[in-house]
Amino acid sequence: MNLRDFTKSFMAGLFFIVGVLLIVGFVFTLGKDKGLAKAKFQIPVLFNNVGGLSEGAPARLAGVTVGGVSSIDFLQKPVEGRRVVVTISVLDKYRPQFDNSVKFAIVTEGVLGEKLMEIKILDGGDKLNLSQPIFGEDPLEVSDLVEVFTSAADSFTKTAEEISQIDMVELSTVMRDSSKALLITADGLNAMMDELYDITRKSKRIFDRIEQKVIEGDLFKVF
Repeated sequence: MNLRDFTKSFMAGLFFIVGVLLIVGFVFTLGKDKGLAKAKFQIPVLFNNVGGLSEGAPARLAGVTVGGVSSIDFLQKPVEGRRVVVTISVLDKYRPQFDNSVKFAIVTEGVLGEKLMEIKILDGGDKLNLSQPIFGEDPLEVSDLVEVFTSAADSFTKTAEEISQIDMVELSTVMRDSSKALLITADGLNAMMDELYDITRKSKRIFDRIEQKVIEGDLFKVF
């Protein structure tokens, strides 16, 4: 091999090594930014339906990305109706935040419908216990919303039909008769109150006269 060929081979090998080092550095930097090289702990959460959640989806606590979905697997046996386990990898530096009662839910974000794991800290309750099954809230599907709206529409339609079947003329007649009966009852009560007032006034006059005669010592001259 002459010097020229050796130089070409050396330069090609050097470029190759530099390229590999650049790729390794880029991957390391990217992994560091994404927390790939940082210590984490695992939280398995059980769901009945994950609604399209995929591995790698972010896990957020109070809007802060604290980790991500590392795996999604089926359970060999359902646990209280839950058939899917979603394992969440959370950075160790956020571990103190989980010394509380927390709730896990799959939510949709953005116009494209990206699924993510939302974590909320609850007031009161027991703190997170990784030795026991942790149950998450299944995502609300469009079909569920359609069912709710359909049920509400059916209820409104039924109510409207029942109202339309009411005989308004008969209803007004009943209300008019009820009003008359109330007026008669009110007049009777007013007359009774007047009579009671008159009786009370007369009784007071009699007692006043008796009291005066007692004071004067002429009680037996009242009659």
